Amino acid sequence: MDPLLRVINLSKSFGTLPAVQQVSFDIYPGEVIGLAGRSGSGKTVLAMLLAGLYQPSEGDIYFDGRRLSWPFRVRDMGIEVIHQQPDLAEQLDITGNIFLGNEIGWAVMGKWVKVPNRRRMDKEAARILTQLDVHITSLREKVANLSSEQRQMIAIARAMTHPAKLIIVDEPTTLLSYPYQQNLLTLIQAWQQRGAAVIFCSKDLDHLFAVADRIIVLRQGRRVAIHRTDETTREQVAAALIGTTDRQQLTPTIWALDSYYRAREQAEKLRHQQTLLERNLAAQDSLNQQLIDQLAQQVRALDQANQALQAAQRRLMTEREEERKRLARELHDQLIQDLLGINYQLEEIEADHDLQPEFAQELGEICDSIRLFVDDLRRICSNLRPPTIDNLGLGVALQSYTRDWTDRTGIDLTLDLDTNLGRLPEAIELSIFRIIQEGLSNVRKHARATTVEISLKHTSPRTLMISIADNGTGLAEDFDLSILSARGHYGLLGLSERVALLGGRLKLQNQADGGLLIQAEIPHPRVDTPLEIAG
Repeated sequence: MDPLLRVINLSKSFGTLPAVQQVSFDIYPGEVIGLAGRSGSGKTVLAMLLAGLYQPSEGDIYFDGRRLSWPFRVRDMGIEVIHQQPDLAEQLDITGNIFLGNEIGWAVMGKWVKVPNRRRMDKEAARILTQLDVHITSLREKVANLSSEQRQMIAIARAMTHPAKLIIVDEPTTLLSYPYQQNLLTLIQAWQQRGAAVIFCSKDLDHLFAVADRIIVLRQGRRVAIHRTDETTREQVAAALIGTTDRQQLTPTIWALDSYYRAREQAEKLRHQQTLLERNLAAQDSLNQQLIDQLAQQVRALDQANQALQAAQRRLMTEREEERKRLARELHDQLIQDLLGINYQLEEIEADHDLQPEFAQELGEICDSIRLFVDDLRRICSNLRPPTIDNLGLGVALQSYTRDWTDRTGIDLTLDLDTNLGRLPEAIELSIFRIIQEGLSNVRKHARATTVEISLKHTSPRTLMISIADNGTGLAEDFDLSILSARGHYGLLGLSERVALLGGRLKLQNQADGGLLIQAEIPHPRVDTPLEIAG
């Protein structure tokens, strides 16, 4: 398949200041390319070049097999652009902006003049806005009177008025609330399903990992890395963004049990401070240079120490799961079978011999005790290693475990599983099972709850959201995850560790009507899911 868009050594300078330098890449139909970069990295300038708004200083762009020459009109070629700041006609109303340059009407005087059909455009505009979950009082409202978020959604709606071959999305999420950000991500997936190519510029790595097939990293106007999303990690992309010196050690700089992501933010600040020191002290004496070198060594040592800590923690959890699996198998295949054999022998003795009533009663009580002991051992085996997870998957294992948990605790439990859950890698399925297991253990021990609701849903093809909500007492106002270990409470701390090692995010929040809500968002390899929004 030939690329839809080919960018070759594209450069743009403003006076003597280079903004984009020798950038090259291809994008194919139905592919989403993510452009990652910090502020000033050149993402927006590159988007402007591709949109025909800037003329490059050097390089070539080929679209649909044809070399582009400036100026050109992107819409005429089947390219739509969604800018970081919406480009709207302030004095036109909502429908007029959505169909600006792409009006619906009847052709008169040949193909050069078009009489707009206002009724059809209003109907289509209302349909598109409904798909985007945008609620506007009147389509006659001038866009100058709308909020920044509403204006951005109008700009997105404009890109949905006709099918495009390529959509360039330049960081529009900065003006959008979380629900509209998710709508945009779903829309990008729908465009991809339709066969359109998408270039998505964003500083939010979660958004890029949710929808992009490949991620291009820009730093100081240059393409410093390009990764296939399913073959890389957030840490590798973040390392390219920041510019680590050791590219073999692509891990977070600081890893803390209570806040993995806060530590990563602190690491970026530390490197930024180091860069500022290097610039400000470059012309000073050797003592200052020694201080810079010492700081760099400390940062590298901290990187190595935390990398080793993460590796050790992953190894420990893996070995713990293997030991649980081995122990559960030995209990089931040896001890339980031996106890059942003894029980059968005692039952045969009772059946084959005419025993005195007192002795027969004692023998029956012994058999009952053995059966109860076997049931307890089976429950222990299930906790050590859910027997259904290897063969039947996470969903069946959770259904079996939660039914048994409800029977044992008397707490009502509702389990809501994604219909497209599918099979995930063994380590991820086990970790999700343990997260829910630990969450329910916390409810049983501390919450004093009567109901629990568990939800496991895809928020994107590469992300699962685990939600555990109870109606119990919730967390204390002075709750601090970092001091739990000092008090001998390791449940929520262990849950936090598992989420962090999976590259996920954990949120603990008291609910308005009482009880605790635990939410863990876990990334995983792509699972195809049906899409509802199409443009």
